[in-house]
Amino acid sequence: MGQALGCIQVDQSTVAITETFGKFDDVLGPGCHCLPWCFGKHAAGTLSLRVQQLDVRCETKTKDNVFVTVVASIQYRALADKAQDAFYKLSNTRAQIQSYVFDVIRACVPKLQLDSVFEQKNDIAKAVEEELEKAMSNYGFEIVQTLIVDIEPDEHVKRAMNEINAAARLRVAANDKAEAEKILQIKRAEGDAESKYLAGLGIARQRQAIVDGLRDSVLAFSENVPGTTSKDVMDMVLVTQYFDTMKEIGASSKSNSVFVPHGPGAVRDITTQIRDGLLQTRTTE
Repeated sequence: MGQALGCIQVDQSTVAITETFGKFDDVLGPGCHCLPWCFGKHAAGTLSLRVQQLDVRCETKTKDNVFVTVVASIQYRALADKAQDAFYKLSNTRAQIQSYVFDVIRACVPKLQLDSVFEQKNDIAKAVEEELEKAMSNYGFEIVQTLIVDIEPDEHVKRAMNEINAAARLRVAANDKAEAEKILQIKRAEGDAESKYLAGLGIARQRQAIVDGLRDSVLAFSENVPGTTSKDVMDMVLVTQYFDTMKEIGASSKSNSVFVPHGPGAVRDITTQIRDGLLQTRTTE
């Protein structure tokens, strides 16, 4: 109806291209415009000024002969002041942009190892954007942003990379575990050595206390009982300790069986053996 009355409506963020008898005439902005068709004027088409996005999947090969699929997202828009070029110079804008993306990616990626492709994806995106900006500006388009959104190696390559990474992490974990066990063993040995050292000090002090107690007992008994000698006192002390030992062995229900010669003469034999051992020690010294 609008065309029949010679009026057209142009939406926001859109421009209309008008022609007079097939020749470019003007670029119309948003709003209502009068086009008297009787004078040969008509709207050849419209051009959106909104930012558009094109996702391009490009398969290529890296320097280490690994095939990867690089996914690039191109954000672009037509320039209002170059609407004539954008409308007339390109018949398929998206195909043109895709061709430039293929060209740049397939020129950059084969120079890089697979790991470097992941590390330098921003450099690849910048190279694509620079090439597109230089080429598309002549056709009335602006490249707003270029992003490398994904890099997809072959499935077998991804599985191998994951296995390599897992093996490296397991190796690090094994080293850490071995180091921890080493530290535990060292600390355990140090603790055991310290424990034995302290136990030795305790035993030495205990024996020293026993010796001091026996000496005091012998001296006190000799002074209080006239006619007794140190030998008599030691015999009595040894006999007392012998019977205390036998009592403790018999009273404990968890002790192992111990067989010792026991009889009226056994005590004298044990006393003689202990005394002879002490005398031999003194003779050696």
